Amino acid sequence: MEVVYSDHAKKRMKQRGIEEWEVEHILKFPSYIKKSFSNRKVAVGELKNRAIKVVFIEIENYKKIISVV
Repeated sequence: MEVVYSDHAKKRMKQRGIEEWEVEHILKFPSYIKKSFSNRKVAVGELKNRAIKVVFIEIENYKKIISVV
């Protein structure tokens, strides 16, 4: 499934030093996924002893990344 990043997500990733491969790893191998508002989901995982939350929505054949915390 294709992954598309919003401008907001790209900005947050740059601020927090998180790379695309890390986001995609969390999406593929989350510790858990919880529902959020407006069809959003949050994938939560850990890399390099750091908790990462990926806020996304699923649209047909791709996932749009809204934010990364």
